[in-house]
Amino acid sequence: MKKYTITTLVLMFALTSFAQQSKTENFKAQGKKITVFTTAENTDLRLKQTDNLEFKSSKQPLETEASVFVNPNNTFQTFMGIGGAITDASAEVFAKLSKEKQKEFVNAYYDKDKGIGYSLIRTTIHSSDFSSGSYTYIKENDKDLKSFNIDHDKKFRIPLIKEALKTAGKIPLYASPWSPPAFMKDTKNMLKGGKLLPEYYQSWANYYTKFINAYEKEGMPIWGITVQNEPMAVQKWESCIFTAEDERDFVKNFLGPTMEKNGLLDKKIVVWDHNRDLMAQRANVIYSDKEASKYVWGMGFHWYETWNGGKPMFDNVRQVYEAYPDKNLMFTEGCVEVFDAKKYQFWANGERYGLNMINDFNNGTVAWTDWNILLDQNGGPNHVGNFCFAPLHADTTTGNLIYTPSFYYIGHFSKFIRPEAKRVSTAVSRSQLASTSFYNKDGKMVTVVMNQSDDAIRYNLIIDESKAEVNIPAHAIQTLVY
Repeated sequence: MKKYTITTLVLMFALTSFAQQSKTENFKAQGKKITVFTTAENTDLRLKQTDNLEFKSSKQPLETEASVFVNPNNTFQTFMGIGGAITDASAEVFAKLSKEKQKEFVNAYYDKDKGIGYSLIRTTIHSSDFSSGSYTYIKENDKDLKSFNIDHDKKFRIPLIKEALKTAGKIPLYASPWSPPAFMKDTKNMLKGGKLLPEYYQSWANYYTKFINAYEKEGMPIWGITVQNEPMAVQKWESCIFTAEDERDFVKNFLGPTMEKNGLLDKKIVVWDHNRDLMAQRANVIYSDKEASKYVWGMGFHWYETWNGGKPMFDNVRQVYEAYPDKNLMFTEGCVEVFDAKKYQFWANGERYGLNMINDFNNGTVAWTDWNILLDQNGGPNHVGNFCFAPLHADTTTGNLIYTPSFYYIGHFSKFIRPEAKRVSTAVSRSQLASTSFYNKDGKMVTVVMNQSDDAIRYNLIIDESKAEVNIPAHAIQTLVY
Protein backbone atom coordinates (compact mmCIF):
# COMPACT_ATOMS: atom_id res chain seq x y z
CA MET A 1 0.00 0.00 0.00
CA LYS A 2 1.38 3.41 -0.93
CA LYS A 3 2.17 5.88 1.84
CA TYR A 4 1.76 9.60 1.40
CA THR A 5 2.90 12.55 3.47
CA ILE A 6 0.31 15.04 4.74
CA THR A 7 1.69 17.62 2.32
CA THR A 8 1.28 15.23 -0.61
CA LEU A 9 -2.31 14.39 0.37
CA VAL A 10 -3.23 18.07 0.71
CA LEU A 11 -1.68 18.79 -2.70
CA MET A 12 -3.53 15.84 -4.28
CA PHE A 13 -6.85 17.04 -2.84
CA ALA A 14 -6.20 20.60 -4.03
CA LEU A 15 -5.33 19.43 -7.53
CA THR A 16 -8.47 17.25 -7.69
CA SER A 17 -10.67 20.14 -6.55
CA PHE A 18 -8.97 22.49 -9.00
CA ALA A 19 -9.45 20.01 -11.85
CA GLN A 20 -13.19 19.74 -11.26
CA GLN A 21 -13.58 23.50 -10.85
CA SER A 22 -11.58 24.06 -14.05
CA LYS A 23 -13.94 21.70 -15.87
CA THR A 24 -16.97 23.72 -14.79
CA GLU A 25 -15.28 27.01 -15.62
CA ASN A 26 -14.60 25.69 -19.12
CA PHE A 27 -18.18 24.50 -19.52
CA LYS A 28 -19.63 25.95 -22.73
CA ALA A 29 -23.35 25.64 -23.41
CA GLN A 30 -23.40 26.82 -27.02
CA GLY A 31 -24.54 23.99 -29.30
CA LYS A 32 -25.08 21.51 -26.45
CA LYS A 33 -28.15 19.29 -26.57
CA ILE A 34 -30.60 19.35 -23.65
CA THR A 35 -32.74 16.40 -22.64
CA VAL A 36 -35.82 17.43 -20.64
CA PHE A 37 -37.64 15.13 -18.20
CA THR A 38 -40.98 16.24 -16.74
CA THR A 39 -43.47 15.31 -14.02
CA ALA A 40 -46.70 17.34 -13.99
CA GLU A 41 -50.04 17.41 -12.21
CA ASN A 42 -53.19 16.44 -14.16
CA THR A 43 -51.11 14.65 -16.81
CA ASP A 44 -49.60 11.20 -17.26
CA LEU A 45 -46.09 12.71 -17.17
CA ARG A 46 -44.03 10.98 -14.48
CA LEU A 47 -40.29 11.42 -15.00
CA LYS A 48 -40.98 11.27 -18.74
CA GLN A 49 -38.66 12.60 -21.41
CA THR A 50 -40.62 15.47 -22.93
CA ASP A 51 -38.19 17.44 -25.05
CA ASN A 52 -34.85 17.59 -26.83
CA LEU A 53 -33.52 21.12 -27.12
CA GLU A 54 -30.33 22.90 -28.09
CA PHE A 55 -28.54 25.96 -26.71
CA LYS A 56 -28.44 28.90 -29.09
CA SER A 57 -27.11 32.44 -28.89
CA SER A 58 -28.69 34.63 -26.22
CA LYS A 59 -29.18 38.36 -25.87
CA GLN A 60 -30.04 40.39 -22.80
CA PRO A 61 -33.20 38.79 -21.33
CA LEU A 62 -36.17 41.06 -20.75
CA GLU A 63 -37.89 41.54 -17.41
CA THR A 64 -41.07 40.31 -19.09
CA GLU A 65 -39.42 36.94 -19.69
CA ALA A 66 -39.00 34.18 -17.13
CA SER A 67 -35.41 32.99 -16.90
CA VAL A 68 -33.19 30.51 -15.07
CA PHE A 69 -29.54 31.59 -14.91
CA VAL A 70 -26.78 29.00 -14.43
CA ASN A 71 -23.19 30.12 -13.83
CA PRO A 72 -20.66 27.24 -14.12
CA ASN A 73 -17.89 29.54 -12.87
CA ASN A 74 -19.32 29.50 -9.34
CA THR A 75 -19.30 26.11 -7.62
CA PHE A 76 -20.13 25.16 -4.06
CA GLN A 77 -20.49 21.95 -2.02
CA THR A 78 -19.78 18.45 -3.28
CA PHE A 79 -22.87 16.26 -3.46
CA MET A 80 -22.90 13.10 -1.35
CA GLY A 81 -26.22 11.42 -2.11
CA ILE A 82 -30.00 11.16 -1.82
CA GLY A 83 -31.87 8.31 -0.16
CA GLY A 84 -34.38 7.20 2.43
CA ALA A 85 -34.64 5.28 5.69
CA ILE A 86 -34.92 1.52 5.81
CA THR A 87 -36.89 1.20 9.04
CA ASP A 88 -38.40 -1.87 10.68
CA ALA A 89 -41.78 -0.76 9.32
CA SER A 90 -40.46 -0.55 5.75
CA ALA A 91 -38.80 -3.95 6.03
CA GLU A 92 -41.86 -5.63 7.58
CA VAL A 93 -44.10 -4.36 4.78
CA PHE A 94 -41.54 -5.33 2.14
CA ALA A 95 -41.52 -8.90 3.48
CA LYS A 96 -45.26 -9.18 2.77
CA LEU A 97 -44.85 -8.41 -0.94
CA SER A 98 -44.60 -11.06 -3.64
CA LYS A 99 -41.12 -11.76 -5.04
CA GLU A 100 -42.08 -9.88 -8.20
CA LYS A 101 -43.24 -6.82 -6.30
CA GLN A 102 -40.17 -6.93 -4.07
CA LYS A 103 -37.97 -6.81 -7.15
CA GLU A 104 -40.03 -3.96 -8.61
CA PHE A 105 -39.75 -2.06 -5.34
CA VAL A 106 -35.98 -2.43 -4.95
CA ASN A 107 -35.40 -1.47 -8.59
CA ALA A 108 -37.73 1.52 -8.27
CA TYR A 109 -35.57 3.05 -5.56
CA TYR A 110 -32.04 1.75 -6.07
CA ASP A 111 -31.53 1.03 -9.77
CA LYS A 112 -30.21 4.09 -11.67
CA ASP A 113 -31.71 2.95 -14.98
CA LYS A 114 -34.96 1.25 -13.99
CA GLY A 115 -35.63 3.51 -11.00
CA ILE A 116 -34.57 6.73 -9.30
CA GLY A 117 -31.09 5.65 -8.23
CA TYR A 118 -31.00 6.22 -4.47
CA SER A 119 -27.39 6.66 -3.31
CA LEU A 120 -27.80 6.82 0.48
CA ILE A 121 -29.45 4.77 3.26
CA ARG A 122 -30.42 5.66 6.82
CA THR A 123 -31.47 3.09 9.39
CA THR A 124 -32.21 2.99 13.12
CA ILE A 125 -30.21 1.73 16.08
CA HIS A 126 -32.80 -0.66 17.60
CA SER A 127 -36.42 0.51 17.64
CA SER A 128 -38.15 3.72 16.61
CA ASP A 129 -41.85 4.50 16.43
CA PHE A 130 -41.81 2.86 12.98
CA SER A 131 -41.27 -0.56 14.51
CA SER A 132 -43.97 -3.02 15.58
CA GLY A 133 -42.80 -2.60 19.18
CA SER A 134 -39.99 -1.24 21.35
CA TYR A 135 -36.83 -3.33 21.66
CA THR A 136 -33.07 -3.04 22.21
CA TYR A 137 -30.07 -5.23 21.40
CA ILE A 138 -29.36 -6.16 25.02
CA LYS A 139 -31.04 -7.66 28.06
CA GLU A 140 -32.43 -5.16 30.57
CA ASN A 141 -29.80 -3.82 33.02
CA ASP A 142 -26.90 -5.23 30.98
CA LYS A 143 -24.62 -2.24 31.50
CA ASP A 144 -21.60 -4.12 30.16
CA LEU A 145 -23.45 -5.05 26.92
CA LYS A 146 -22.47 -8.72 27.24
CA SER A 147 -25.80 -9.80 25.74
CA PHE A 148 -25.52 -7.45 22.72
CA ASN A 149 -26.81 -8.96 19.48
CA ILE A 150 -28.70 -7.79 16.39
CA ASP A 151 -30.74 -10.96 15.90
CA HIS A 152 -33.95 -8.88 15.81
CA ASP A 153 -32.78 -7.02 12.69
CA LYS A 154 -31.83 -10.21 10.84
CA LYS A 155 -35.46 -11.17 10.29
CA PHE A 156 -36.66 -8.20 8.22
CA ARG A 157 -34.44 -5.13 8.21
CA ILE A 158 -31.03 -6.52 7.34
CA PRO A 159 -32.31 -8.58 4.36
CA LEU A 160 -33.87 -5.43 2.86
CA ILE A 161 -30.71 -3.37 3.45
CA LYS A 162 -28.68 -6.06 1.72
CA GLU A 163 -31.07 -6.10 -1.25
CA ALA A 164 -30.76 -2.32 -1.53
CA LEU A 165 -26.96 -2.46 -1.37
CA LYS A 166 -26.86 -5.26 -3.92
CA THR A 167 -28.85 -3.17 -6.39
CA ALA A 168 -27.36 0.27 -5.70
CA GLY A 169 -23.77 -0.84 -5.17
CA LYS A 170 -21.51 0.64 -2.53
CA ILE A 171 -23.52 3.52 -1.07
CA PRO A 172 -23.26 5.14 2.39
CA LEU A 173 -25.32 3.60 5.22
CA TYR A 174 -25.76 5.58 8.42
CA ALA A 175 -27.70 4.91 11.61
CA SER A 176 -29.55 6.88 14.29
CA PRO A 177 -30.79 5.97 17.79
CA TRP A 178 -34.20 7.08 19.06
CA SER A 179 -33.59 6.22 22.71
CA PRO A 180 -31.11 4.40 24.95
CA PRO A 181 -32.46 1.33 26.79
CA ALA A 182 -34.94 2.22 29.52
CA PHE A 183 -32.63 1.37 32.45
CA MET A 184 -30.07 3.93 31.22
CA LYS A 185 -32.56 6.83 31.48
CA ASP A 186 -33.84 8.90 34.38
CA THR A 187 -37.44 8.02 33.46
CA LYS A 188 -36.77 4.24 33.12
CA ASN A 189 -38.82 4.44 29.91
CA MET A 190 -37.72 4.42 26.26
CA LEU A 191 -40.78 6.48 25.33
CA LYS A 192 -41.78 10.06 26.17
CA GLY A 193 -38.39 11.74 26.45
CA GLY A 194 -36.27 11.47 29.54
CA LYS A 195 -32.50 11.85 29.73
CA LEU A 196 -29.50 9.56 29.65
CA LEU A 197 -28.14 9.12 33.18
CA PRO A 198 -24.49 10.22 33.59
CA GLU A 199 -23.47 6.81 34.96
CA TYR A 200 -24.44 5.25 31.64
CA TYR A 201 -22.70 7.68 29.29
CA GLN A 202 -19.82 5.27 28.68
CA SER A 203 -22.06 2.26 28.32
CA TRP A 204 -24.20 4.09 25.76
CA ALA A 205 -21.11 5.24 23.85
CA ASN A 206 -19.97 1.60 23.72
CA TYR A 207 -23.39 0.66 22.32
CA TYR A 208 -22.77 2.62 19.09
CA THR A 209 -19.47 0.82 18.49
CA LYS A 210 -21.11 -2.54 19.16
CA PHE A 211 -23.78 -1.70 16.60
CA ILE A 212 -21.26 -0.63 13.96
CA ASN A 213 -19.14 -3.74 14.43
CA ALA A 214 -22.18 -6.04 14.38
CA TYR A 215 -23.56 -4.56 11.16
CA GLU A 216 -20.19 -4.59 9.47
CA LYS A 217 -19.72 -8.22 10.45
CA GLU A 218 -22.91 -8.87 8.46
CA GLY A 219 -21.34 -7.26 5.40
CA MET A 220 -22.95 -3.80 5.69
CA PRO A 221 -20.31 -1.06 6.03
CA ILE A 222 -21.45 1.81 8.26
CA TRP A 223 -20.59 5.28 6.95
CA GLY A 224 -21.55 7.07 10.16
CA ILE A 225 -23.96 7.67 13.01
CA THR A 226 -26.06 10.51 14.33
CA VAL A 227 -25.86 11.05 18.07
CA GLN A 228 -29.59 11.23 18.79
CA ASN A 229 -32.72 11.52 16.68
CA GLU A 230 -34.63 14.72 17.56
CA PRO A 231 -32.82 15.45 20.84
CA MET A 232 -35.13 18.30 21.88
CA ALA A 233 -38.48 16.53 21.41
CA VAL A 234 -40.42 14.68 24.10
CA GLN A 235 -42.31 12.26 21.86
CA LYS A 236 -44.87 9.61 22.74
CA TRP A 237 -42.51 7.17 21.02
CA GLU A 238 -38.83 6.41 21.65
CA SER A 239 -37.10 9.70 22.44
CA CYS A 240 -34.36 11.15 24.61
CA ILE A 241 -33.42 14.73 25.45
CA PHE A 242 -29.92 16.09 24.89
CA THR A 243 -29.40 19.82 25.32
CA ALA A 244 -26.69 21.35 23.15
CA GLU A 245 -24.32 21.19 26.12
CA ASP A 246 -25.29 17.56 26.82
CA GLU A 247 -24.58 16.53 23.24
CA ARG A 248 -21.33 18.49 23.14
CA ASP A 249 -20.05 16.86 26.30
CA PHE A 250 -21.22 13.37 25.35
CA VAL A 251 -19.39 13.61 22.01
CA LYS A 252 -16.29 15.21 23.52
CA ASN A 253 -15.86 13.00 26.57
CA PHE A 254 -17.45 9.70 25.61
CA LEU A 255 -18.62 9.00 22.05
CA GLY A 256 -15.68 10.55 20.19
CA PRO A 257 -12.95 9.02 22.38
CA THR A 258 -14.74 5.65 22.37
CA MET A 259 -14.94 5.61 18.58
CA GLU A 260 -11.25 6.55 18.47
CA LYS A 261 -10.28 3.85 20.96
CA ASN A 262 -12.14 1.25 18.89
CA GLY A 263 -10.48 2.25 15.63
CA LEU A 264 -13.64 3.83 14.25
CA LEU A 265 -12.50 7.40 13.66
CA ASP A 266 -13.27 6.91 9.96
CA LYS A 267 -16.96 6.68 10.87
CA LYS A 268 -18.68 10.04 10.67
CA ILE A 269 -20.41 11.56 13.71
CA VAL A 270 -23.41 13.77 12.89
CA VAL A 271 -24.94 16.04 15.55
CA TRP A 272 -28.38 17.64 16.03
CA ASP A 273 -30.54 15.47 13.72
CA HIS A 274 -33.55 17.68 14.45
CA ASN A 275 -35.40 20.63 12.92
CA ARG A 276 -34.00 23.74 11.25
CA ASP A 277 -35.34 26.04 13.98
CA LEU A 278 -32.61 25.47 16.62
CA MET A 279 -29.79 24.26 14.36
CA ALA A 280 -27.73 27.46 14.55
CA GLN A 281 -27.69 27.39 18.37
CA ARG A 282 -26.68 23.72 18.35
CA ALA A 283 -23.88 24.43 15.87
CA ASN A 284 -22.62 27.38 17.91
CA VAL A 285 -22.39 25.36 21.12
CA ILE A 286 -20.77 22.23 19.68
CA TYR A 287 -18.53 23.71 16.99
CA SER A 288 -17.12 26.40 19.29
CA ASP A 289 -15.67 23.64 21.48
CA LYS A 290 -12.57 22.41 19.65
CA GLU A 291 -12.35 19.14 21.57
CA ALA A 292 -15.93 18.25 20.68
CA SER A 293 -15.85 19.69 17.18
CA LYS A 294 -12.84 17.62 16.10
CA TYR A 295 -14.97 14.46 16.25
CA VAL A 296 -17.92 15.91 14.33
CA TRP A 297 -18.30 15.54 10.55
CA GLY A 298 -21.33 17.79 10.42
CA MET A 299 -24.95 18.44 11.27
CA GLY A 300 -28.18 16.65 10.36
CA PHE A 301 -31.55 18.39 10.24
CA HIS A 302 -35.27 17.73 9.66
CA TRP A 303 -38.13 19.78 8.18
CA TYR A 304 -40.76 19.59 10.94
CA GLU A 305 -40.20 23.13 12.29
CA THR A 306 -43.46 23.93 10.49
CA TRP A 307 -45.38 22.17 13.31
CA ASN A 308 -46.28 25.60 14.75
CA GLY A 309 -47.88 26.87 11.54
CA GLY A 310 -44.76 28.67 10.31
CA LYS A 311 -42.85 28.24 7.09
CA PRO A 312 -39.70 26.16 6.46
CA MET A 313 -36.67 27.99 7.89
CA PHE A 314 -34.27 27.52 4.99
CA ASP A 315 -32.24 30.57 5.96
CA ASN A 316 -31.02 28.81 9.10
CA VAL A 317 -29.40 26.16 6.89
CA ARG A 318 -27.60 28.89 4.96
CA GLN A 319 -26.43 30.61 8.15
CA VAL A 320 -24.86 27.42 9.50
CA TYR A 321 -23.29 26.71 6.09
CA GLU A 322 -21.73 30.16 5.98
CA ALA A 323 -20.66 30.22 9.63
CA TYR A 324 -19.01 26.78 9.60
CA PRO A 325 -17.77 26.10 6.05
CA ASP A 326 -15.47 23.31 7.26
CA LYS A 327 -18.47 21.29 8.50
CA ASN A 328 -21.07 19.43 6.45
CA LEU A 329 -24.87 19.62 6.36
CA MET A 330 -27.19 16.73 5.60
CA PHE A 331 -30.96 16.53 5.66
CA THR A 332 -31.63 13.41 7.75
CA GLU A 333 -35.42 13.15 7.83
CA GLY A 334 -38.65 14.45 6.37
CA CYS A 335 -42.07 13.01 5.61
CA VAL A 336 -45.67 14.12 5.18
CA GLU A 337 -46.75 13.71 8.75
CA VAL A 338 -50.47 12.83 8.82
CA PHE A 339 -51.55 9.80 6.80
CA ASP A 340 -54.77 9.91 4.82
CA ALA A 341 -55.31 7.26 2.14
CA LYS A 342 -57.49 9.72 0.19
CA LYS A 343 -54.37 11.85 -0.36
CA TYR A 344 -52.05 9.33 -1.98
CA GLN A 345 -51.98 11.53 -5.11
CA PHE A 346 -52.19 14.89 -3.32
CA TRP A 347 -49.85 16.96 -5.48
CA ALA A 348 -48.78 19.42 -2.78
CA ASN A 349 -47.03 16.57 -0.97
CA GLY A 350 -44.67 16.15 -3.90
CA GLU A 351 -44.17 19.89 -4.23
CA ARG A 352 -43.20 20.02 -0.58
CA TYR A 353 -40.33 17.66 -1.35
CA GLY A 354 -39.26 19.62 -4.42
CA LEU A 355 -39.23 22.98 -2.66
CA ASN A 356 -37.35 21.65 0.37
CA MET A 357 -34.74 19.83 -1.67
CA ILE A 358 -34.02 22.80 -3.94
CA ASN A 359 -33.68 25.19 -1.02
CA ASP A 360 -31.62 22.84 1.14
CA PHE A 361 -29.19 22.16 -1.69
CA ASN A 362 -28.95 25.85 -2.57
CA ASN A 363 -28.11 26.55 1.08
CA GLY A 364 -25.18 24.13 1.26
CA THR A 365 -26.63 20.70 2.04
CA VAL A 366 -24.53 17.80 0.73
CA ALA A 367 -27.00 14.92 1.29
CA TRP A 368 -30.76 14.53 1.58
CA THR A 369 -32.55 11.61 3.27
CA ASP A 370 -36.28 10.91 3.19
CA TRP A 371 -37.90 8.99 6.05
CA ASN A 372 -39.55 5.53 5.53
CA ILE A 373 -39.00 4.17 2.02
CA LEU A 374 -42.15 2.04 2.31
CA LEU A 375 -45.28 1.91 4.48
CA ASP A 376 -48.53 -0.04 4.27
CA GLN A 377 -52.05 1.10 3.37
CA ASN A 378 -52.48 2.45 6.92
CA GLY A 379 -49.30 4.54 6.96
CA GLY A 380 -47.55 2.06 9.25
CA PRO A 381 -46.85 -0.19 11.02
CA ASN A 382 -46.18 2.16 13.93
CA HIS A 383 -46.46 0.98 17.51
CA VAL A 384 -47.75 4.32 18.85
CA GLY A 385 -50.13 5.17 16.00
CA ASN A 386 -47.95 7.89 14.44
CA PHE A 387 -49.02 7.02 10.89
CA CYS A 388 -47.36 8.93 8.03
CA PHE A 389 -46.88 9.01 4.28
CA ALA A 390 -44.00 7.44 2.37
CA PRO A 391 -43.15 7.99 -1.31
CA LEU A 392 -44.23 4.39 -1.91
CA HIS A 393 -46.96 2.47 -0.11
CA ALA A 394 -47.90 -1.16 -0.38
CA ASP A 395 -51.50 -2.28 -0.05
CA THR A 396 -50.93 -5.56 1.76
CA THR A 397 -54.51 -6.67 1.01
CA THR A 398 -53.94 -6.54 -2.76
CA GLY A 399 -50.14 -6.76 -2.94
CA ASN A 400 -49.94 -3.65 -5.11
CA LEU A 401 -47.45 -0.80 -4.86
CA ILE A 402 -48.76 2.76 -4.79
CA TYR A 403 -46.46 5.44 -6.26
CA THR A 404 -47.10 8.94 -4.90
CA PRO A 405 -46.07 12.32 -6.41
CA SER A 406 -43.35 12.53 -3.75
CA PHE A 407 -41.55 9.54 -5.29
CA TYR A 408 -41.31 11.29 -8.66
CA TYR A 409 -40.33 14.67 -7.22
CA ILE A 410 -37.45 13.06 -5.31
CA GLY A 411 -36.54 11.14 -8.45
CA HIS A 412 -35.99 14.33 -10.42
CA PHE A 413 -32.95 14.88 -8.18
CA SER A 414 -31.77 11.40 -7.20
CA LYS A 415 -31.84 9.84 -10.66
CA PHE A 416 -29.76 12.54 -12.32
CA ILE A 417 -27.53 14.16 -9.66
CA ARG A 418 -24.86 11.64 -8.79
CA PRO A 419 -22.37 11.42 -5.90
CA GLU A 420 -19.38 13.78 -6.16
CA ALA A 421 -21.27 16.27 -8.33
CA LYS A 422 -20.58 19.94 -7.65
CA ARG A 423 -23.39 22.39 -7.02
CA VAL A 424 -23.35 25.27 -9.49
CA SER A 425 -24.70 28.79 -9.02
CA THR A 426 -28.34 29.01 -10.18
CA ALA A 427 -30.87 31.86 -9.94
CA VAL A 428 -34.40 32.47 -11.20
CA SER A 429 -36.18 35.63 -12.30
CA ARG A 430 -39.67 34.55 -11.18
CA SER A 431 -40.86 33.57 -7.71
CA GLN A 432 -43.12 30.96 -9.32
CA LEU A 433 -39.98 29.03 -10.28
CA ALA A 434 -37.36 27.38 -8.10
CA SER A 435 -34.15 25.83 -9.37
CA THR A 436 -30.83 24.21 -8.49
CA SER A 437 -27.99 22.85 -10.64
CA PHE A 438 -25.19 20.30 -10.23
CA TYR A 439 -22.25 19.37 -12.44
CA ASN A 440 -21.70 15.60 -12.52
CA LYS A 441 -18.31 13.94 -12.79
CA ASP A 442 -19.26 12.60 -16.23
CA GLY A 443 -19.29 16.16 -17.57
CA LYS A 444 -23.07 16.56 -17.66
CA MET A 445 -24.80 19.56 -16.11
CA VAL A 446 -28.12 18.89 -14.37
CA THR A 447 -30.62 21.68 -13.72
CA VAL A 448 -33.84 21.01 -11.82
CA VAL A 449 -36.67 23.53 -12.32
CA MET A 450 -39.94 23.54 -10.40
CA ASN A 451 -43.09 25.47 -11.31
CA GLN A 452 -45.32 26.02 -8.29
CA SER A 453 -47.92 28.10 -10.12
CA ASP A 454 -51.31 27.31 -11.67
CA ASP A 455 -50.06 28.37 -15.12
CA ALA A 456 -47.69 26.86 -17.65
CA ILE A 457 -44.52 28.95 -18.01
CA ARG A 458 -42.11 29.41 -20.89
CA TYR A 459 -38.67 30.18 -19.50
CA ASN A 460 -35.15 30.79 -20.77
CA LEU A 461 -32.34 28.56 -19.53
CA ILE A 462 -29.36 30.92 -19.82
CA ILE A 463 -25.65 30.16 -19.49
CA ASP A 464 -23.32 33.01 -20.43
CA GLU A 465 -24.36 34.04 -23.94
CA SER A 466 -26.32 30.88 -24.67
CA LYS A 467 -29.93 30.04 -24.02
CA ALA A 468 -32.65 27.50 -24.63
CA GLU A 469 -36.37 28.14 -24.36
CA VAL A 470 -38.24 25.60 -22.26
CA ASN A 471 -41.93 25.02 -21.56
CA ILE A 472 -42.90 23.78 -18.10
CA PRO A 473 -46.53 22.85 -17.29
CA ALA A 474 -48.41 24.15 -14.26
CA HIS A 475 -47.47 22.43 -10.98
CA ALA A 476 -44.60 20.54 -12.55
CA ILE A 477 -40.96 19.69 -11.99
CA GLN A 478 -38.37 19.25 -14.73
CA THR A 479 -34.81 17.95 -14.91
CA LEU A 480 -32.67 19.25 -17.75
CA VAL A 481 -29.52 17.29 -18.59
CA TYR A 482 -26.94 18.84 -20.90
